[in-house]
Amino acid sequence: MNDHPEPETARRAKGSVKEAIGKLTGNTRAQLEGAAEKAEAEVRAAADRPAAAADTGSGSNRK
Repeated sequence: MNDHPEPETARRAKGSVKEAIGKLTGNTRAQLEGAAEKAEAEVRAAADRPAAAADTGSGSNRK
């Protein structure tokens, strides 16, 4: 199912650490890279969720 080489939770954690180190050291580049890695992990995790989660059940197609 998951063909990504690195699990999203590990990628998200890695991004969080990188972002925190960037904040502590004043390294804007590391901070932004960490934030980008976290965002990418969240998008990949959302893409792996079942499509049924996207159905909000608005009721327009109910009989």
